[in-house]
Formats: sequence, structure tokens, C-alpha cells
Amino acid sequence: MTGPSRRGLKIPLIPLLLLILALIDLQTDIRLLLDHFTFATLFSAIQSHLLATTTLLLLPSLWRHYQRTIP
Repeated sequence: MTGPSRRGLKIPLIPLLLLILALIDLQTDIRLLLDHFTFATLFSAIQSHLLATTTLLLLPSLWRHYQRTIP
């Protein structure tokens, strides 16, 4: 019997794709926040891009869910 089989790095593509798309959507607001942080800018970014911020907040849960379903 040979040694244990090696599994490659399994990356769930759906959460990765959602992360990339959310960051692209929030790109200008992230730059504004990094240049000059204010709570007004933060709340405006959240309000303007509600789907992208919700996706970022739920991403750890999505990552765990898709990590379990990969064979």
C-alpha cells in the first residue's frame, strides 16, 4: 500500500468569484475610505452598495459551506 493520497488545494470558486466582484464594485469607495476615513463615507458606501457589503459580510459562511461540499 502506498502513502496517503495527496489532495490538491481545493478553492471554492463561487465564494472566490463573489469576493472579486464585490471588491470590484466597492473599488472607488474603498479608495475613498483609505484616503480619508469618515463614518459618513462608510455609511454611504454601505448604503450605495448594499449587495456587495452583504456579500463581504457573509463570505466566511459561504466559504465554509462550499468548502464542505467539495469532494
